[in-house]
Amino acid sequence: MDRTSSPTGFVDQLQHVANAVESALDRLLPSPNGHHAVIAEAMRYAAMGGGKRMRPFLVMETARMLGGDPGNALTVGCALECLHVYSLVHDDLPCMDDDDLRRGKPTVHKVFGDAMAVLAGDGLLTHAFEFLAREEAHPDPAIRTQLMLELARASGANGMIGGQVIDITVAEDARDTALITNLQAMKTGALIRYATKAGGLISGAQPHDLAALDRYATALGLAFQIQDDVLDVEGDAELVGKAVGKDAGLGKATFVSLLGLDGAKDKARQLGDTARAALAPYGERAHTLIGAVDFVLERRH
Repeated sequence: MDRTSSPTGFVDQLQHVANAVESALDRLLPSPNGHHAVIAEAMRYAAMGGGKRMRPFLVMETARMLGGDPGNALTVGCALECLHVYSLVHDDLPCMDDDDLRRGKPTVHKVFGDAMAVLAGDGLLTHAFEFLAREEAHPDPAIRTQLMLELARASGANGMIGGQVIDITVAEDARDTALITNLQAMKTGALIRYATKAGGLISGAQPHDLAALDRYATALGLAFQIQDDVLDVEGDAELVGKAVGKDAGLGKATFVSLLGLDGAKDKARQLGDTARAALAPYGERAHTLIGAVDFVLERRH
């Protein structure tokens, strides 16, 4: 039996990838050394020892489905995880969301101070592109260049950063479902879409493959964010690993506040159906990526 054929099997596979990412990050990230050792310590504190590693998981499982090299996929997944973690470190700062807890432990600025948290995020961002420039990411320089270009687009002003800007600048009473959908497609969804695209690129995916992966990841990314909103209402802080109930306390417009709790859950389920349908042509090869849909919809942390 495929070890991903049950919820427990999927969680085991997710953990297997998380362990591989942890080991690779330990190798790839700089070690504390010299008078500037603290920056390596802060980067490692931020990037290691926690997190589901869902984004590198999507890179690696997409590559597996399409016959890509697992070593390339692991390096690319680590690059993406570093960029994702940089965004979390900066997002937690007092000038942004001002959070004290991330992945079940004190946030980077609480341990190392604001300035070092900014620099740790900068360091992780920079190293993400260094990893993609290495032959370990792909033997073909043209593919490596495309991986870097696509990550810059996904994380830049028209992607993750742009979504964060909308979240900061647009008044809560001016937000409707369409705006929040666009915001989250940029802030959260762009990196999830990159994950599957990157897995496709290192595997020689054809245009129809990339289109199917984009449909899958777009739906999965939005479902992931809706479930985040649900967990902010229903979640246990100890399980989630960060504060809950914060959105309602701040009067934030979310999918739950706009659609209601049941309406948000229904929307997430519809998106799950869309994601599954996008990968139907791949049959059993897509089994693990389909399992990711169920995991996102059922997760409690």
